[in-house]
Amino acid sequence: MVDMNFIPEFSAAGVFILSAGAEAIHMIRIRRLSSLAFGPKASPAFWVKAAAPLKIIAYSLICWGLVSLLLTKPKTHNSTEIDSAKQRHVILLLDVSPSMRLVDAGPTGTLSRTQRGAEIVESLFDRVPIRQYKLSVIAFYNEAMPVVIDTDDLEVVKNTLSDLPMHFAFKGKDTDLFKGLEQAAEIAAPWNPDSAILMVVTDGDTVPATGMPPMPKSISNVLLVGVGDPITGKFIAGKNSRQDTSTLRQVATRLNGEFHNGNVQHISSTMISNLTQKTQQNRWQDLTRREYALIATALGTLILCILPFLLHYFGTRWKPGIV
Repeated sequence: MVDMNFIPEFSAAGVFILSAGAEAIHMIRIRRLSSLAFGPKASPAFWVKAAAPLKIIAYSLICWGLVSLLLTKPKTHNSTEIDSAKQRHVILLLDVSPSMRLVDAGPTGTLSRTQRGAEIVESLFDRVPIRQYKLSVIAFYNEAMPVVIDTDDLEVVKNTLSDLPMHFAFKGKDTDLFKGLEQAAEIAAPWNPDSAILMVVTDGDTVPATGMPPMPKSISNVLLVGVGDPITGKFIAGKNSRQDTSTLRQVATRLNGEFHNGNVQHISSTMISNLTQKTQQNRWQDLTRREYALIATALGTLILCILPFLLHYFGTRWKPGIV
């Protein structure tokens, strides 16, 4: 019994043999009229010898492409169905401690740290193909709590970035960034290698000295974004709270990631490119038999369309007429 997967190849091979025989007969016939077509020397341009093989290849490509399309299951464009092998993720780890509500962020220092973090995240969403990613949001204070996991609803994520007082959901005093990292690692553990980006937004007010959790292989890149005034800061709960850039930079280094002081400047395009490059799939790796069949059909058709014009205008140097 013939395997259905090889029918396009068998069909193309049959067309190749038939067209080769037809071209051989055609060459024998045109030899009789070669003096009329190509002048006294009966010799066409040097490249015309490639015309017959090109036509044979074109016929075979078109046959293989059309038969493959006939036997291939139609592709449906349904945004709710995503191949799990190609799925990509973004995890947003948001600091929701009370210090994030202090107003000392932004170019003018008139935004709360939470608002500045929301601006930076939304700017990132505007400059990357975010619709290709599933989004997860984790809020952390003294503990960590998933807010949404693997959603494709961008508006839900944007709502969590607003000035919601999520710190009331926690009972504690000191911020523990590593609790958030542990939760992110737990969520990302089942995902495919290099399929996720971890973005942390925090002021780095209090970061433990030890206890850094290891990240799973699914997380390809980590970006720590610091918000809040890194120099002056403001008082809260009897202490001066400011963005601890040195500590955040060390944490980013330990996570093999990058740190960005987002208090004044948005994330650069170069940093965004570096952040997403590992999770971007090679387009050629995504091609299936359907795409190759379309390419083969288009290429074969293009050859057959262009070849007659080339033969007519450039097939011979001899120009008949009155001398």
